[in-house]
Formats: sequence, structure tokens, C-alpha cells
Amino acid sequence: MTINLVCVGNLKEKFSKDEQAEYVKRLSAFCKLNIVEIKEQNHLQNSALILEKEGEDILKNLKGYVILCDIKSKELSSEEFARKIENLMQTNSAITFVIGGSFGVSDKVKANCNEKISFSPMTFPHNLFRIMLLEQIYRAFTIMNGKTYHK
Repeated sequence: MTINLVCVGNLKEKFSKDEQAEYVKRLSAFCKLNIVEIKEQNHLQNSALILEKEGEDILKNLKGYVILCDIKSKELSSEEFARKIENLMQTNSAITFVIGGSFGVSDKVKANCNEKISFSPMTFPHNLFRIMLLEQIYRAFTIMNGKTYHK
């Protein structure tokens, strides 16, 4: 199973990079993990142009079953998230999670996603959300494999 994260922006702080590296290491026991960082287009003055340009780059990296992380979508418990991944693994060789930029994602990207999920109605900083997503993916695999990580 391959899990892809397509993320607008990169991690700037050392502690975020270290956290990501830890989850990448942990997940290597369960899946192949690819993280693709899309360049933020914040230098452009128009939010529509930003969404269009970032969207083009996101679309080039979508593979398998695509899940958009979207604040206005359905929330799942950790157990539900684990079941979703387990079910998707039955029919897909890859699952791609998309984390948009500060303006979200374009309608073209939304149209190319199979599903949208939300972690919370709250807004989180990009670097924190990426770590949260990695942690929940790791937690899902531990749930599926009967590990004691999830209580």
C-alpha cells in the first residue's frame, strides 16, 4: 500500500521536520509513504491565480483514491478513519491525501477528489495539520494491526 501526501507549502521549523521524520519512520513498517510539497504561490496578488497555479501542481500528483482534507467536510473518529483506510486498501494500491494552501484548493482539484474529510471545524497551521494527519494515518495502521498505540 502506498500513502501519498500532497501538501501545499513546506515545513520550515526544525521541530516540525523532526516530527514528520518520526512518523515517516513509524509508517515504514506499514506502508510506502510519499510526501510531495507543492510550492506556495503567495507571491501572486490574486487568490484565484494562486488557487489555479497551486491546483495545476496538485493535479499532477494525484494517484489512486484521493481524499481532500477540507474543513467543511465530514469528521471521522480514529476508528472510522482506520476502517476507511482498511476498506480502501482492498481496492486501491494508493491513497492520496491533499492538504491545500492558505486559500484552500481550486474547484478543479475538488472535482478530482474522491472524498473530503475534516479533522475539526477549527483552522490549524499547515505544519501542525500535516503532523496531525501523519499521526492519524499511523494510528489507523496500529488500529488495523491490533497494536497497543491506540487506547
